[in-house]
Amino acid sequence: MSLNLRESVNSAGDDRCLVADPLTLPLLAISGLRHAYGSNEVIKGLSFSLNKGAIGCLLGASGCGKTTVLRCIAGFEPVQAGEIWLNGQLVSRRRVRVPTEARHVGMVFQDYALFPHLTVAETIAFGLRNGNRAAHAHRVDEVLEIVRLTELRDKYPDELSGGQQQRVALARALAPRPDLLLLDEPFSNLDVDLRTQLSAEVREILKQQNTTAILVTHDQHEALSLADEIGIMRDGAIEQWDTPYRLYHEPASRYVADFIGQGTFLPGTVLGDQRVKVELGVFQGSIPRDWPQGTAVDVLLRPDDILHDDASPLQAQVLHKAFRGAEFLYALQLPGGGRVMSLVPSHHNHAIGEKIGIRLEIDHLVAFRRDSGDEPRNA
Repeated sequence: MSLNLRESVNSAGDDRCLVADPLTLPLLAISGLRHAYGSNEVIKGLSFSLNKGAIGCLLGASGCGKTTVLRCIAGFEPVQAGEIWLNGQLVSRRRVRVPTEARHVGMVFQDYALFPHLTVAETIAFGLRNGNRAAHAHRVDEVLEIVRLTELRDKYPDELSGGQQQRVALARALAPRPDLLLLDEPFSNLDVDLRTQLSAEVREILKQQNTTAILVTHDQHEALSLADEIGIMRDGAIEQWDTPYRLYHEPASRYVADFIGQGTFLPGTVLGDQRVKVELGVFQGSIPRDWPQGTAVDVLLRPDDILHDDASPLQAQVLHKAFRGAEFLYALQLPGGGRVMSLVPSHHNHAIGEKIGIRLEIDHLVAFRRDSGDEPRNA
């Protein structure tokens, strides 16, 4: 990372830190981050950045290192290598570690960490340091209105639902106006319907306040609905940092293709002239010219690529189906033995074993060379 730096003495005293012009930088910038617990390296050269007002997400399976990254950003953990910059200030580097309280970050924990003896209003006011009592009271009123909990200001945590407790935790973190908000699996203790509702509400609140945030989760639906940018983590590194749309339609690796959304792979063959032949037909895409004719590939097909069409001569047999209210998710077997999935409006209720007409409509052709395993090409 190339930055225009100058040395500055921070408020902690003699420790010297590096600062840069925050107007020309991302609000959060991480470069080459490494962290280990003893001999176990859990973060392996991770890099990404996030602009002011954006919502980012670290998404991955348990044990991939995403919470450790969050703890490094917050200052709870030292780093063995790499740098973390917040709002133009270097806050972490080997032998450099700005204290958590000086980083201007807010944190929403998985278990909310509410004080049982404090009311909602007292909990929100707890983290306020600057200003007088009147200013604190005004800020509490503001934040209560933002999270729509004004009528519950005098309630205690054990009098609140899980969703209300989550909003209190969010309000407490927002009250000091942090530069960056960190959310560690904030919806994991909630049921699916409430999780979906609250993730939408939290996104709306963060966008209204122009708050920059990083979410850590293993739930891809949560990540896709809440974040502007997502980093897919695997074994301490980021496989792809991108928008939800590009992660779904233009995955950079087979791992990302498998992890995000649902899909199946059909074997195919490169015909030349950037065409690929699969069982369902011949399709044009941005196939590299160094993939010679006859190259064996696997083509990623999403359920929304396979359309139900009664008039189509191509028939597929229903193997399984899952009712989702407005639609069915069908697992289909093609005449040549390949299997695909298709989202079909729910008024098309076909029996298992029945054959239905389908056609393929691909806007983004994603193919992986079978002999390389993880080299994608998108169209």
